[in-house]
Amino acid sequence: MKLYYAVRDAIWYDPYIPFHRPADYRASHVLEAGRAFCVGKAGLLCALGRACGIPARVGFADVRNHLATQPLIEYLGSDLFVYHGYTEFYLNGQWVKATPAFNIELCRKHRVLPLEFNGREDSVFHAYNTEKKQFMEYVADHGTFADIPVDKLVAAWKKAYGAERVRQWIEEFEKSGGPSDRNFTTEEVWSR
Repeated sequence: MKLYYAVRDAIWYDPYIPFHRPADYRASHVLEAGRAFCVGKAGLLCALGRACGIPARVGFADVRNHLATQPLIEYLGSDLFVYHGYTEFYLNGQWVKATPAFNIELCRKHRVLPLEFNGREDSVFHAYNTEKKQFMEYVADHGTFADIPVDKLVAAWKKAYGAERVRQWIEEFEKSGGPSDRNFTTEEVWSR
């Protein structure tokens, strides 16, 4: 599916961008920015599928990330990624999951095979990296939605990461008027 690969690789994964307003997830905004974290990328893929006449929805799950950058783990205060986003397409009489989160360059850096999507089987997460170290595991499923439930996402983040931490992130984004000055692509991979 060409849409999947376009979103996976042309939109770079960036966890340090605004997340607290519906406009942060608008497909046109994500396209213009050229970067997003998993939720924005899943929302864009959903919108593109619908524009092509494919029934689509966004889904959310909590995932434990066993391989991440030290700065990102410190930023979140946890290796639990709450409300990780994916897309579901209705193809050939069934709903099929597609996760376009990690672009191919990021996968190479983290020594993970990029997720493939054939339109017939779920493509949801990287269980192990190429060195057979555990990479990700799904720990909770929040279901699927017609649109990104920003209020639920922000509330879940406050519960998981702390209301004060999330408030500080929002204040930093409001003050800077956009993305953080952090550069995820230059952070070194960290494994516990």
